[in-house]
Amino acid sequence: MSTRFLSDEQLERLRTFPDIGREELIKYFTLTPREHAFLDAPGRGPEARLGLVVQLCTLPWLGYIPDDLREVPRAALVRLAGQMAVFPGMLEQYARATAKRPQTRSDHLKLVMK
Repeated sequence: MSTRFLSDEQLERLRTFPDIGREELIKYFTLTPREHAFLDAPGRGPEARLGLVVQLCTLPWLGYIPDDLREVPRAALVRLAGQMAVFPGMLEQYARATAKRPQTRSDHLKLVMK
């Protein structure tokens, strides 16, 4: 007999983003100068920077990073893109690029967790 720790419903919630309130938006999706410096490393294109920042801000907010970053609340995406002067649609390009090369997403996750 196997023991399950999480129900299917609980697992599904961990794969998606919940709604976000104004206070959470400000607290978790406002970039510091240190975060800007990390994201603006040479050689990173706008799509990589946006994908990284979504992960960077999501981890402390939720304690995990959902599978599909494109599902991030629109308000959070627009807020981050504005702070970085990047078009929000770059997140779609990031998702396509990391689908073709999953190692990039893994590498970025390791960077974010540091």
